[in-house]
Amino acid sequence: MIALIAMPAAAGEAPPATQAAARLIPRIEAKIVVDGTLDEAVWGEAWTYELGYEVDPGENTSAPVRTEVLVFHDRTHLYVGFRAWDPDPSAIRAHLSDRDAAWADDWVGVVLDTFNDERRNYLLAVNPLGVQMDAIESWPGGKTVWDGIWASAAAVQPWGWSAEISVPFSTLRFQRSADPQVWGFDAIRGYSRDTFHQMGAFPRDRSNNCYLCQSLKITGFAGASPGRNLEVVPTLTASRTDVRDELPDGPLVEGDVETELGVTARWGMTPNLTLSGAVNPDFSQVEADARQLDINEPFALFYDEKRPFFMEGADYFDTPLDAVYTRMIRDPAWGLKLTGKEGSHTVGGYVVEDDVTNLIIPGSQGSDGTSLQTDNLSTVLRYEHDIGNRHTLGALITNREGNDYYNRVAGIDGDFRISEQDRVMLQLLGSSTRYPDEVAAEFEQPTGELDDLATELVYEHQTRTVSWWGIYDDVGTDFRADLGFMPRVDYRFGEVGAGYTWNATPTSWYSRIDLDAELNHSEDQRGNLLEEEAAVEFSLQGPLESHATVEPSYRREGYSGEEFELSQLSLELSIKPNRDSQAWVAVAAGGQVDYTNVQQGDAVNLDLGLVYRLGRHLRFQLENLHETMDVDQGWLYQANIAQLEATWQLDVRTFIRAILQHVVYDYNTELYEDGRSTRDEELYAQLLFSYKVNPRTVVFVGYSEDARGDATYDLTPAIRSVFVKLGYAWVP
Repeated sequence: MIALIAMPAAAGEAPPATQAAARLIPRIEAKIVVDGTLDEAVWGEAWTYELGYEVDPGENTSAPVRTEVLVFHDRTHLYVGFRAWDPDPSAIRAHLSDRDAAWADDWVGVVLDTFNDERRNYLLAVNPLGVQMDAIESWPGGKTVWDGIWASAAAVQPWGWSAEISVPFSTLRFQRSADPQVWGFDAIRGYSRDTFHQMGAFPRDRSNNCYLCQSLKITGFAGASPGRNLEVVPTLTASRTDVRDELPDGPLVEGDVETELGVTARWGMTPNLTLSGAVNPDFSQVEADARQLDINEPFALFYDEKRPFFMEGADYFDTPLDAVYTRMIRDPAWGLKLTGKEGSHTVGGYVVEDDVTNLIIPGSQGSDGTSLQTDNLSTVLRYEHDIGNRHTLGALITNREGNDYYNRVAGIDGDFRISEQDRVMLQLLGSSTRYPDEVAAEFEQPTGELDDLATELVYEHQTRTVSWWGIYDDVGTDFRADLGFMPRVDYRFGEVGAGYTWNATPTSWYSRIDLDAELNHSEDQRGNLLEEEAAVEFSLQGPLESHATVEPSYRREGYSGEEFELSQLSLELSIKPNRDSQAWVAVAAGGQVDYTNVQQGDAVNLDLGLVYRLGRHLRFQLENLHETMDVDQGWLYQANIAQLEATWQLDVRTFIRAILQHVVYDYNTELYEDGRSTRDEELYAQLLFSYKVNPRTVVFVGYSEDARGDATYDLTPAIRSVFVKLGYAWVP
């Protein structure tokens, strides 16, 4: 077969709207060695296409550098190659890093809409040293963490760099058909210099919010087979934790060595329907959560999910309201999950037995939380039906059953792209809840059954320069979504906003300028003010990949029967002065409510950060978050979180990382009546060795220590832990 290459337009001219290139992906039964060099003869028979367009910040202008993508497949694998020419190969940005952490480098990637439904795609990318990055994207604007098992390698060349990607069909979900299939396709390149440039295979209409509707259509894959499509991952976790129950003088009691053997299995029942199950599952979380300021915060804090079982297919459970939040499942004993798509029908569901029942008790002005040391059975069912390529109807059911407790949620939702610029999203949910009597009494909740409704309606209009939107939420007093993250209930909320964008031209010194304004108002179900805000945001993307934002705001806030008038100014600036460093500063200053003492004050929040890479292997990240608050009587509190992270990345599979985190809260106890200490202090340290053959064949060895102190004693080790985790992905 003769490869047809579509050449870019001359310098300074936009490429033509279409390129005359064959889009049939050839099936070639020839294996390659994935080493990044593209030196096998089979690449000469691959379908080849040029990435002729710069799509960001340029608007479909000629790509500043040449890139071509090469694609073929055999019965069981998809193969993608890239040649990325560079006028100065010494300036290529490439660092060794952990998986999914190389977006600041140069990279190339492929976008695959395997169902050609123009709603969801796989993104697989690689940097010049072979570091993998992947995700599942939902359009417009959503991205879900996804860790597929695929092979890649890259090599720096005298003329630039090259990359090879091999994706087993068992890793992807795609249409069930023995005939040729049609997939949506894009190939993209990130070229990071003084300005970040992104290139693509086709021009993008920025006034068309359906990116995948504009993608290339490739055909082929007849007879593509995922093989047995079976993956079994046995895991072994061993740990020992020493605890000092009485601080500071109590003994540090040595804990027992605890071991747990588990197994997780994934079976592709069809190429697009997957059943997963686990017994003593690998729900362990090695990555520590980033510490957030929880001082003067009335509502529960949100933390991202990092456990593999729940990240798999997580995008299937997204809805306008946050009715599904898997971090509410704390200590699962077993789990079963089914996800996939058949034609226009998307299904997802899981059942998990959780040995601990975490609860968020929501309210209009704050939330409480508790844990019940009883098990529960958690069930989530999700269904979506595609109507053409623009509209989707969905249904959601969640159910949580425990001892003298249940929470049931059911509802419908819709996503309607009524034009290329206009989108309407809506959801209606109803809930029924019963708390155990002791929980109802402790948290002043009604006894018996609580029933209520929640609804959200969103309208968005967006073109390349002008946007506007409107949002309306109505969440009843007794609505509960205990398997979701909805810490605020008993409110009605409305917002309107509009924005204007100045897009860069070939002679612009900036990459993009945005100006947005919004007004919102919220009140409880009795009509009492919760918050009313007017805000203007001006943001600028400029040289050195800089991003600056200025946002003044004015708001009225109602809390505990009083109303407060508050003004605030927020400033943010981030910059990448060279390929090895990045720095940022964010400051917010102005009026703030002291929720503990119900009074008005002034707060300043300062976030400083620096990332520095020393060579290709060593990375340092320093961040300091500081907040102070003053009231009429004087200073109220000072809070500081400082974190230093150092990582030595030996190769694409192996790293050693040390984290040191210091937290200090100082209080003016003369202004508090709850008997708190004048100081709370914590010093956390973790050392982690990580080796990953792929996302599930892993070796982790770690040590952590947590020391605590207050105004009466210095930092004293309170918890010490050592752990080992082994996992192996067996794919027959």
